[in-house]
Amino acid sequence: MEEASRVLRDVYSGRLRLNGEESIETLIAANNYANALLSFKCLKEARSLLLKTIPVARRVLGESHEVTLRARATYAEALYKDPAATLGDLSEAVTTLEEIGPIARRVLGGSHPLTALFEDALRRSRAALRARDAPSTSG
Repeated sequence: MEEASRVLRDVYSGRLRLNGEESIETLIAANNYANALLSFKCLKEARSLLLKTIPVARRVLGESHEVTLRARATYAEALYKDPAATLGDLSEAVTTLEEIGPIARRVLGGSHPLTALFEDALRRSRAALRARDAPSTSG
């Protein structure tokens, strides 16, 4: 599994070197690498990569592009899946997913698998926020 992550890192690095940060191929490779990091629970590294990638995707591809939506959703997932996430992190994850949900529905359609994936992530992020917030409000 670590080999897969290493390969995706190398692909991303190669794309970055060959095509530059604004290339759609580089942005896709960054998303793929971030997803691998997420699956290996390397949440801090995934967030760091996406914090660099998302502004470029927004600028080059726009808010409504699938690559931008995926990057933002992966970033939100890296936030709410982190056991050390703060309330601010969890709130940011919820807000991000609340923002991309309607965009995905408008651009991709309500029956698109990504739209459903984003909606499910929103439910999970809200649950994580409620669970983290509950102890502080019940005392």
